[in-house]
Amino acid sequence: MKVNGKDYRTIWREPDSNKIFIIDQRQLPFDFLIEEITSVDEMCTAIADMHVRGAGLIGASAAYGMLLVAREAFTAVDFNGHLKKAAEKLKATRPTAVNLAFAVDKIFEAVKPGLRKEEIVVQIEEAAERFANADADMCRQIGLYGAALIEEIHKKYSERPVNILTHCNAGWLAFVDYGSALAPVYEAHRRGIPVHVWVDETRPRNQGSKLTAWELAMEGVPHTVIVDNTGGHLMQHGMVDICFVGSDRTTRTGDVANKIGTYLKALAAKDNNIPFYAAMPSSTIDWNLRDGINEIPIEERNQDEVLCFEGLSENGQMRVRITPEESQAVNYGFDVTPARLVTGIITERGVTEANEESILARFPEKS
Repeated sequence: MKVNGKDYRTIWREPDSNKIFIIDQRQLPFDFLIEEITSVDEMCTAIADMHVRGAGLIGASAAYGMLLVAREAFTAVDFNGHLKKAAEKLKATRPTAVNLAFAVDKIFEAVKPGLRKEEIVVQIEEAAERFANADADMCRQIGLYGAALIEEIHKKYSERPVNILTHCNAGWLAFVDYGSALAPVYEAHRRGIPVHVWVDETRPRNQGSKLTAWELAMEGVPHTVIVDNTGGHLMQHGMVDICFVGSDRTTRTGDVANKIGTYLKALAAKDNNIPFYAAMPSSTIDWNLRDGINEIPIEERNQDEVLCFEGLSENGQMRVRITPEESQAVNYGFDVTPARLVTGIITERGVTEANEESILARFPEKS
């Protein structure tokens, strides 16, 4: 995707380099900074403190983190023990996003037994690159399938743009490239289909107003930032045609865990007969879970994210408290939207209904 006209991915490795490069998303939209990651501890911090965020990117970061682990373990007395210990440390950084553990496990699967340390490092390096490339390719496919939904709406209302509402950031910044919920928007925009995106600000970290708005602006996609509570009003007045959201973990039955506030948008969409789609690569589906509300762990983050606000002043970026000193806050990172409120699931294999039978029809190998 584009940053000031130049192509970027969210994470990459230069050939013959021991460094992993990431876009530090904490600095956006005011500063575009590239951070060098040289150790697994630095990668764990980057994931936990949200230098990188989003289901797909967290997974890719974990995969590249395992490459850093392998290089660090090269001089360790217990090479395999070092790998396993660091893998558990990576898995513990963000509990809700299933892509993280999926990535670590995929790296281990790629390591064939009986190899020398040098050969294992090469295998992990190749596996990490494959994982990142696969994430980007799956998101590209999601864009193709989702754009068809936008095109159908455009045929009905060709005299105006298709109005799309999204929540949080499930664009290319949340993955290696393309994105999930925004991939259909970008594909439609490239095809010349007029689109307009309603961008939820997404408190408390404002991933919508900071990240989604920024990347849409970079791609030249018309958009308007709204406060989180505006979506229902827009839907009541016919100003939303379709909703696209991402997911950090989805059950095999179609329950969708996504950024806190997604459930409320799904309720409003249902009440106003507006299609509500969750877009995700299949790596986000947890095939072991059926009951999202009771089985998906919900991350509770630091209350300071709620009590304080970050923005740009004439003196640069700054953080201010917005509540009384005596007040406490609770900060749940995600909620679960039940499958009954989800019109469909968009994956790299197409659009399915949000139920186990339909999802397994696309992924019969998971039966």
